[in-house]
Amino acid sequence: MNGLKHAILCVDDDENILNALRRVFRKEGFRLVTAADGPGALILLEEDKDIHLVISDQRMPGMNGTDFLAKVRERHPDIIRLVLSGYTEVDAITDAINKGHIYKFILKPWNDQNLILDIRQCLDQYELRTANMDLHRKVVQQNEELKRINENLESMVKERTKELKIQNRALELSRAILEDIPWPVIGISREMFIVLMNVSAQTLMIDNKRIEVGKRVSHYFPNEIVERVSHVITSNRPDELWGYKLSGKDYNLAFAPSSGGFRGKGAVMTLTPV
Repeated sequence: MNGLKHAILCVDDDENILNALRRVFRKEGFRLVTAADGPGALILLEEDKDIHLVISDQRMPGMNGTDFLAKVRERHPDIIRLVLSGYTEVDAITDAINKGHIYKFILKPWNDQNLILDIRQCLDQYELRTANMDLHRKVVQQNEELKRINENLESMVKERTKELKIQNRALELSRAILEDIPWPVIGISREMFIVLMNVSAQTLMIDNKRIEVGKRVSHYFPNEIVERVSHVITSNRPDELWGYKLSGKDYNLAFAPSSGGFRGKGAVMTLTPV
């Protein structure tokens, strides 16, 4: 533990006690701040934010140690509080514990080595408490961030669900429109398989054969039509064939390439009876 990052406030109306504490803490590298009474010490605490530990005498004029430490606890609850006193009255110790919530009661005269060990233990406790508070703040902050993310995700899911419902409705409407078209419409894949038909196409007879999904285009149509469909898909350009005779009937054939995400993957052939 680096003592230089900690400041210790010693409060005692006896200058000899303060001088003795200066000698003890100077060897350890702690920065020592002193005050002769409680009111003066409270002012120092407002000015010096690096004070992490307070050692106070119990019997002082104007404000005793118990009352002083109670105010320290009220205004600066994170600071570690100790009482250093030559009096061992049970009532005084009890008051200091109950009002000031002191960490330790040290008797005068003290043993320098024991005092240093007590101070190190107190500052270790301060660092542990501070680390726990920082961790708690970080957890709270992360939880808040996670909450915001979840709320955004929930909103995004709702929006996406709404979009999917609209798209599904549009798809259903498109299928209904396709089924209602009074002439045959056939969807053809890049591999020259029939993948889609409307109701009119399902009743279409080519050379006495009813068209079925999954069959090759060449199973029903001549090479000229197969080649035109292939060219439309690869060139991504529409084409037309007027007055073409199929099974003794004349049709106007229109070929349109698929678009959007299906560009280059297929085409639609429409057969309009003449």
